[in-house]
Amino acid sequence: MNYLILNGKKSTYVQGLLIQSLPPITKPKIRTERIEIDGRDGDIITELGYEAYDRQVTIGLYGNYDVDEVIRYFNSEGVATFSNEPYKYYNYKILDQIDLDKLIRFRQATVTFHVQPFKFSTVEPLRDYNTSGVQSIDIQNSGNYKAKPIITIYGSGTINLSLNDMQVFVINLGNEGHITIDVAEMEATKDNVLKNRLVIGNYDNLIFNIGVNTLTWTGSVTKIEIEHYSRWI
Repeated sequence: MNYLILNGKKSTYVQGLLIQSLPPITKPKIRTERIEIDGRDGDIITELGYEAYDRQVTIGLYGNYDVDEVIRYFNSEGVATFSNEPYKYYNYKILDQIDLDKLIRFRQATVTFHVQPFKFSTVEPLRDYNTSGVQSIDIQNSGNYKAKPIITIYGSGTINLSLNDMQVFVINLGNEGHITIDVAEMEATKDNVLKNRLVIGNYDNLIFNIGVNTLTWTGSVTKIEIEHYSRWI
């Protein structure tokens, strides 16, 4: 039986909602820039990253359905899991309107999910490391693509953070207590307050390769939390 989970709520709990078909599992398209030079064969291709794309789901109604509840369910954005990929989730928005006339008259309609190109594990836990007495940790990217993690560092003073033997950040943590570095958003925050001024370095260097990655540091670090350490396309 097909189903969806949108922001933690399974479609089977929506009265009268039937998920008739799910989109196929596909790889996102990569954006490119192509330059042709006179006198040179072929072209020069520069890769610019993967595109967001649309995934279409066919829904139906049955039994004692509640159209308003169905509409509320799909009037949403956040994280979505499709039953043909039960251990992954996508970041999505539903931008297109649902054809209510078709849904009511024929009890069938199409819902378009606009999803970001990368997906994440629904079962990988947040990694919580007590770093008392150690100055390095290993973390496994189990995905099939490089990952941009979210790392929260607890400590004080000046911290030099390195990844795979290359220094990536100098963090002037002082007495802040902790700081969260979101590589994908290229922001450093504490309790949702921007703290970018405390971090010196290039976010593009804090990317986890597929397989085992090693974080090392100098300075006073008492705990490290890491999430989004695996990523799939």
